[in-house]
Amino acid sequence: MANNSLVKVAVTALVAGLLGGGIAYGGITYFSNNNVTTSSTSVPTGSNKSGSTSTTNVKVNVSSQATKVFKNNKAAVVSVINLQKQSSSSSWSGILGGDDGSSDSSGSSSSSSSSSSSKLQEYSEGSGLIYKKSGNVAYIVTNNHVVSGSNAVRVIMSNGTKLTAKIVGTDSVTDLAVLKINSAKVTKTASFGNSDNIEVGETALAIGSPLGSNYATTLTEGIISAKKRTIATTNTSGQQTGYATVIQTDAAINPGNSGGPLFNLAGQVVGINSMKLSSDSSGTSVEGMGFAIPSNEVVKIINELVKNGEVVRPALGVATYNLSSIQASDRKSVLKLPTSVTKGVVIMKTYSGSPAKKAGLTKYDVITELGGKKITSLATLRTALYEHSVNDTVSVKYYHNGKLKSTTMKLTETTKTLTKQSN
Repeated sequence: MANNSLVKVAVTALVAGLLGGGIAYGGITYFSNNNVTTSSTSVPTGSNKSGSTSTTNVKVNVSSQATKVFKNNKAAVVSVINLQKQSSSSSWSGILGGDDGSSDSSGSSSSSSSSSSSKLQEYSEGSGLIYKKSGNVAYIVTNNHVVSGSNAVRVIMSNGTKLTAKIVGTDSVTDLAVLKINSAKVTKTASFGNSDNIEVGETALAIGSPLGSNYATTLTEGIISAKKRTIATTNTSGQQTGYATVIQTDAAINPGNSGGPLFNLAGQVVGINSMKLSSDSSGTSVEGMGFAIPSNEVVKIINELVKNGEVVRPALGVATYNLSSIQASDRKSVLKLPTSVTKGVVIMKTYSGSPAKKAGLTKYDVITELGGKKITSLATLRTALYEHSVNDTVSVKYYHNGKLKSTTMKLTETTKTLTKQSN
């Protein structure tokens, strides 16, 4: 088990400088601001006779809507612990203060210097939100990167109760995951609001576990900085995979807040906190730029995860390459493109039985538009594609031997396309 004073980072960065909230344990320096504002114009001071002092009986009314939102919803916010198997050798464990020579259940001790064991240890921490209670089961939404790679998941309630959680389903595209726990200890569930109705400048409240469960149920306050901010997403290899439309806020979001809720002053969840921008591509330090997945998107995804255990998305059935990565001479000689066409997606292979194959697209065709959306890269192609559902018919514009053509194709399920690829 990892020491609670240590932090291990487990995040999937979305762009340079973007940090998710699966936290890492480490030394922490913090600053305490205990600023109190009262409505009184005069506050009596303690006695100062002969240099002595005393406290005065002044009670400040600090009740606010933010306080009410926190009190009403804190029990619905949990810490999520990602547990992973860590191998350890008993020959070192004695030196490091481990279990070497400890007794087993029969009372006998182990003294082998070459034996090794694998046990679950805390790998990372994040936050989660209990949003539904149904019979003996309660459902929690968190970020996919918070539970990614886990061998087991533990949930810590706001009152300290520890429960084992089971993963219902995950979706790496939207970075969302659903867990379930026994509902016997659940006293509160949170409700989702309509993220389309938020306004720039309105108050935003984040509740979560910044830097881990030692700081569980922390409330931070800010505003909605932007309703719909488009950011690039990348996979674990750092390759850009698409774009996400997120809510931007300046409410403090730190590693460990990922998966926690972003509330409005009505106490409704308008987003699930997912990442923060700590620096831009040039390395410039950034403050007050956190991002949350809009609640309307969250509800759509988690309902599908509960129903199917996964999110089913359409596929074209092609292997592709960014046109911008191909030299101008090859764009002209091999792809036969007009010099004005510099962005798009090149088809390197079409798979048998795929939508693209059936629509007549072939190797070296260049897709420039899908479903009325301009295609400039693999990321924009994926984003445009995922706006549609399986069995939708979409329009496609593409260049074939230098000539612009149009067609339509009926989209199929990703898994079915992959099955055809392997045949």
